[in-house]
Amino acid sequence: MTNEQILAACRSNWEYRGIDDASVREMLDELSAHLEDAQAAGRSGQDVIGQEVRSFAAAWARERAPFSRRVARTVSMTCFGIGCVLVLACLFRWSTELAVTPAYLAFWSSFCAATVVWELRRGNLRMRARWAVAIAVALPIAILTGLLAGDEVLFALPLWAALALLVPGLPYAAADARARKSGHAADATSAAQAR
Repeated sequence: MTNEQILAACRSNWEYRGIDDASVREMLDELSAHLEDAQAAGRSGQDVIGQEVRSFAAAWARERAPFSRRVARTVSMTCFGIGCVLVLACLFRWSTELAVTPAYLAFWSSFCAATVVWELRRGNLRMRARWAVAIAVALPIAILTGLLAGDEVLFALPLWAALALLVPGLPYAAADARARKSGHAADATSAAQAR
């Protein structure tokens, strides 16, 4: 296996496990340095990582981002996403509160649950695909709940509560944005150097 293949396999494994972009980039940089040092010393990539790339990547992922940390990140980012949607719903309706019906509550509860379970089980997935899966789960549940429970308003969600949902995910969202920005800058630099 070449160093590029090892790095690609590790990246794929870490993204699958839901490791954030900044950590993946840092881990790849560190592994790349180790692989280059080994190559300069006349050793192969297998000498660095062992015989099984997936086992190596999985062990490093568990050490770097334990399950409890991934759960906290996923739940925080799900709250952040829901908070954004609720704030936009309030702004769209020009209201400082949002009427919550059983169908609305069932939709967002099942949407959140599906998103969290998918993230923890499958790792990173493109935003559109993740939302498509979550909507495919949540929509039938919301329709069924609406048919069974009716359209009675359970409570009014104030705008400040929607804004409060943004708070736990802000550090993660900022870190992801910085990682993407530095990743794009690093990719542009690498492309310029390759020319």
